[in-house]
Amino acid sequence: MDNFNTITKTGTYTVVDIRKTFEGFEADLRMIARRTGKWNMEYVEKLIYDVLKLAEGKYIKIVNIALIGSYGTVIRAVKYIVNEDGKAQSGERPGNNDWNDIPGTSLQMILEYKDNWHNLSPDQKAAFMLNNGFKINWTASVVDTSYRHLAGSGGQLYGSNGYELKKQNYK
Repeated sequence: MDNFNTITKTGTYTVVDIRKTFEGFEADLRMIARRTGKWNMEYVEKLIYDVLKLAEGKYIKIVNIALIGSYGTVIRAVKYIVNEDGKAQSGERPGNNDWNDIPGTSLQMILEYKDNWHNLSPDQKAAFMLNNGFKINWTASVVDTSYRHLAGSGGQLYGSNGYELKKQNYK
């Protein structure tokens, strides 16, 4: 069982700051799932849980959410880019109203990890996931997250005490 009263100091921010920062991400993710109809809230909870554990372990570089068409082409996407050395003391309001339920599409979350995750052995990664009670069986993705064929635009900045999550929208 998690002890949510524990505060770990990491640089200028704490685990509580990471959780606060990801609140905007959580709200966006729930909104995307509802508007597209691709994920139920139980699955969304599992995704959020695992992403938070990876963020708290300082393993996440970027979280991508992509709406994939029937031929494997990304139709719409959003990136959440982690900055552990930011200046934001608080975050902006979440929002994501341009997602729709398009027939024949699927939704994927693609995680991009920091080098410290890649430097772990397969046994160390498995132990981290087991010890933290991961809910999802994460697998490798072939989705091109450069989204070169889509137009990018800046989104909200979520942050707390220097830990930031910068949102980039693609459509």
